[in-house]
Parts: sequence; structure tokens; C-alpha cells
Amino acid sequence: MNISCDASPAFNRHGERGSARVKFLVIMTLVAIAAYVGYQYVPVAFQSYQYKDFMQSSVDKGAALGKPNEWVKEQLIKNGGEYGVPTNANISIQQSEGALMARVQFKRPIELPGYTYDYEFDKTVKSSSMWSIK
Repeated sequence: MNISCDASPAFNRHGERGSARVKFLVIMTLVAIAAYVGYQYVPVAFQSYQYKDFMQSSVDKGAALGKPNEWVKEQLIKNGGEYGVPTNANISIQQSEGALMARVQFKRPIELPGYTYDYEFDKTVKSSSMWSIK
């Protein structure tokens, strides 16, 4: 009788029926949830990253051109809508040691399955010393 090592009789495998299908469904459900969470979170995080870059360029431009603090605040408020910044964001501009500093704080809700995550944005940027007018 010639039986190969990798071929097992069917009667030894009766306990394995359907287990691959259940594991596949569980894994696909987890992948779908992770994809949905990423779909909701990544755009908000990316817009926040872009707004931080815009804050830095506005502060540098204001310092280089000798603009007042109100000009920088006006720029941040006026362009905030493009980056998803809510209208009730706390924006403060300070001038210290010849450099401009801007701080923006806000919370933005992200709807997730069964949970609402509050994305907190609290960034402070300072103009480069090379742009400061003394």
C-alpha cells in the first residue's frame, strides 16, 4: 500500500470544516473597519498638516514684511476654511524678541463606527530669526 505523507484521509479532517471561511470573514471585517477609519481620519490629519505649513509661511511672511499681528491673524482666519479649520478656532498671535508666534487651537469631530473621535489641533509656529526685522 503506497500512501503519500501529505495526503490525509478525509475522516481525519472533519473538525476543520468551515473554519477558513469564518477566519476569512473576521479578517475581512477587520480590514474593512481599518480602511473606513483611515478614510475618515487621514484627510483630517492631512489638512491639519497643510494648515501648519500655511501657519509657518504666514508667520514668516508677516515677519519679513513687517506686518502687524492682526494681519497674520486675518490671513489665518481667512484661509482656515480651505483647511477645515472651524470658525470657533482659538487663534492668538504674539510678538517676542523680534519674532512672530502664532498658536491655533481647535477640536474637530471625526465620526467613526460607534464612536466620535475629537481630533485636537494645538500648534504653535514661530517665525525664523532670519526674517525678523529688528
